[in-house]
Amino acid sequence: MAARKTSKASAKTGAKKKARVDSVDVLIAGGGYVGLTLALAIKVGAPDLQVMVVDLREPSQADKDGRASAIASAARTMFTTLGAWEGMDAQAEPITEMIITDSETRDPVRPVFLTFDGATSEGEPFAHMVPNGAMTASLRSRALAEGVVLEAPQTVDDFTTQPGHMDVRLGDGQTVRSRLLVACDGIRSRLRDLAGIETVGWMYGQSGIVCTVAHEKPHNGVAYEHFLPAGPFATLPLPNNRSSIVWTEKTAVAQTLVDGDEFTFMLELERRFGPVFGDLTLDSRRVAYPLGLKLVRSFIAPRLALAGDAAHGIHPIAGQGLNLGLKDVAALAESVVDAARLGLDIGSPDVLERYQRWRRFDTAQMGVVTDVLNRLFSNDMVPVRALRSFGLGVVDRLAPLKRYFIDEAAGVAKDRPRLMSGDAI
Repeated sequence: MAARKTSKASAKTGAKKKARVDSVDVLIAGGGYVGLTLALAIKVGAPDLQVMVVDLREPSQADKDGRASAIASAARTMFTTLGAWEGMDAQAEPITEMIITDSETRDPVRPVFLTFDGATSEGEPFAHMVPNGAMTASLRSRALAEGVVLEAPQTVDDFTTQPGHMDVRLGDGQTVRSRLLVACDGIRSRLRDLAGIETVGWMYGQSGIVCTVAHEKPHNGVAYEHFLPAGPFATLPLPNNRSSIVWTEKTAVAQTLVDGDEFTFMLELERRFGPVFGDLTLDSRRVAYPLGLKLVRSFIAPRLALAGDAAHGIHPIAGQGLNLGLKDVAALAESVVDAARLGLDIGSPDVLERYQRWRRFDTAQMGVVTDVLNRLFSNDMVPVRALRSFGLGVVDRLAPLKRYFIDEAAGVAKDRPRLMSGDAI
């Protein structure tokens, strides 16, 4: 492939001088949970490979992320296999049960249409809630212990594809040679755009309000998802009588709630929360994120792979966004490590195509499922409400179908990468 021209580098002023690495096997742009897990998985599976992570944020900044995420059973198994779960376990809360209701905000009673027992097997919850800061801190500690090189705060500004490698230009002007570049730089991925990879999708006109709430009464590990006309309102259990809130509203309403006074916000929150947990107290800042569907037309380009939100953004209605990214990690790490052990070029088209085949269908399928669910449940049409309530009731009465949905949510379906089955690569 012909080399793509890059703009002239301009070094950042005032940067601290230190010994620099100018050649690696894998360079990962993005030091969130996807980028760090990938770096750790590759390094554990193939210790001789040199792996670098470049992250825009200082580590201390990343560890202050006040949000929490649902970690599916298969992802927790991968973290355990990589030795990272121990650093998260103390702050994790198992989800023991999932209760789904369908109602209007003003309804005094919310009938339960569907319940899921929170176990995939004896003693194994289908998911845990884990604070994002604890997750990234544990993953970073393990990655550094295995010899991963971390450059932060730092950016990847550009890259040029050469025969046999990439020349990757960092924000301070340094060029690092790498056999494989992985974009884990989020939904607005700069590297995806530089590579010319197109996306398909649309915005929903909704935003997800995320915050943490402390409450008077215990949640007992139960997660609730209330389907309301504006979108789902989920309460997800955290340690110490706290819950993580994922609250879908029309974008204008969500922004008004986030920007407005705390009294009004808490009043609206309590209307949706209901009386089950007693008095509520806001325990974090309020943040609203626009929601949409975005899928890439290709997971790969010459010597480049996309993973996590850089490859897909879906509605949080099924709580699978992060877990899709961790499936990317397990599949890409296995493809790279297997190639390295066979003495193959880890950035070759064949290796990257194996990763793409593994992840493309699953990602597209989950994108379609979440899109349909959001359109089905985020409205107040009487015939649609009757149909979806009937459907939820049918699922609740069919044990094999419920088991299928639990296994899918937990990530324990067939054709899992080895790390998600508890096996080393």
